[in-house]
Amino acid sequence: MPKAQQDVTIRDMVLNLSLGRTDDATIDYAVSLAGAFDAHLAAVAFVYEEVPIAMLGDDIAAQWVEGVEELRREARSAAKAALARFDKLARGAGLSTEARMVDTTFTEAGDEFGRIARRFDLALVRQAEAASSRPDDLIIQAALFDAGRPVLIVPYIQKGDARLDRILICWDGSRPAARAIADSLPFLRRAKAIEIVTIGGRVKSEETMTGGDITDHLRRHGLSVATKNIVAPDVDVPSTILSHAADCAADMLVMGGYGHSRLREFVLGGTTRGILATMTVPTLMSH
Repeated sequence: MPKAQQDVTIRDMVLNLSLGRTDDATIDYAVSLAGAFDAHLAAVAFVYEEVPIAMLGDDIAAQWVEGVEELRREARSAAKAALARFDKLARGAGLSTEARMVDTTFTEAGDEFGRIARRFDLALVRQAEAASSRPDDLIIQAALFDAGRPVLIVPYIQKGDARLDRILICWDGSRPAARAIADSLPFLRRAKAIEIVTIGGRVKSEETMTGGDITDHLRRHGLSVATKNIVAPDVDVPSTILSHAADCAADMLVMGGYGHSRLREFVLGGTTRGILATMTVPTLMSH
């Protein structure tokens, strides 16, 4: 293999550990993925201050201190448990690892994880559950918009280790989609089957060239790629993508993450928001 191709790989990853989870599915996935790349795997567990005492009045703060301290002790205990599970699984797999506990608030956790993720090739996070009060969604969005690195979101229904046999690329010709394809090259090189899917209401001759051009680009990287255009009026894009991913038994989705950040508010595009809410397959996103 040419040296240029050998250099396209993953050397290190960082995983956000969701607290209060009894399953290790996301950790299992991260450990197996790091093992596949022989990559260093770091883990971060955030200890959240459930109530921002500084924002309360003196009298109210005094009444809340005892309760807040108890919540903080519980959070620290949960973080230690998550780190212990990570350490056991990662070291059992013979990985190079590190782990840290970070004290922060709900609103600051995402910013902190985004800063940490900048120093790694890949960030891994667990999909946020709609009913969860934990800021997993903020961490996902901060990793996507602020890290400058790709983020791999693992569905909370994930079972089993990482697989990279079949990868589905969602392509619309946009900058985020192009960034995602470039970031996914280490994964694409390990895939047995790669398909680029485009979605539109109708196909014009010049539009068919859009998929063709990106296919040619990947073929010049030595990859074998198939293409598919799904034509449907008024299509529900997230549902269409996930339905096709299920039909072709995709092991991973690759797509651009759309949206922007405004102060501490992250505004997601419709397709990105829909995939994050209903995803059934690990998804690599780049912005």
